Amino acid sequence: MATVTKPHASPLTTAEIAALALSLAHLGSGPQATAARSGLRHAFEHLELDDVVASTLSTLTDPMPGPVADRARTIAGAITSRLVIRLHYRDVSGRITVRDVDPVTCMVHRDYWYLVGMCRMRGAIRAFRFDRIVATEPTFLPAQPHLADHFLPFQGKRAVQSRQAA
Repeated sequence: MATVTKPHASPLTTAEIAALALSLAHLGSGPQATAARSGLRHAFEHLELDDVVASTLSTLTDPMPGPVADRARTIAGAITSRLVIRLHYRDVSGRITVRDVDPVTCMVHRDYWYLVGMCRMRGAIRAFRFDRIVATEPTFLPAQPHLADHFLPFQGKRAVQSRQAA
């Protein structure tokens, strides 16, 4: 098998990494999925990774459990089609709510996958942990556009201050 190299390649954007990772995550455990995950690990093997990034890379390259992968496919379809998705979501206290979300992107932080989107119930950007999404329903409602690069999760006030300074 040939090895392909591309000198002076520009780095992937956050949105590109999220899209690739989500595509890999719900592929299952077949031979193509195994090769694709190996390729993603290989792309990062020469970089010095801190514990958070190493943990995140592990989550990116591990297959999702079947039911979660099924929901991930529905979420990916909603993002690609730019349609609102209806989530049945279990919050940290165990309460289930039904939320319509304008999906923006998917991301991984440490051990968890998240759907990032504009929650119409809360009127704000939220990150929904995949393992807490009980069910997904596609809708035929057009989603409002939101740029993935404008949402910097897990950075708190620094992210808000950076956006305000820009």
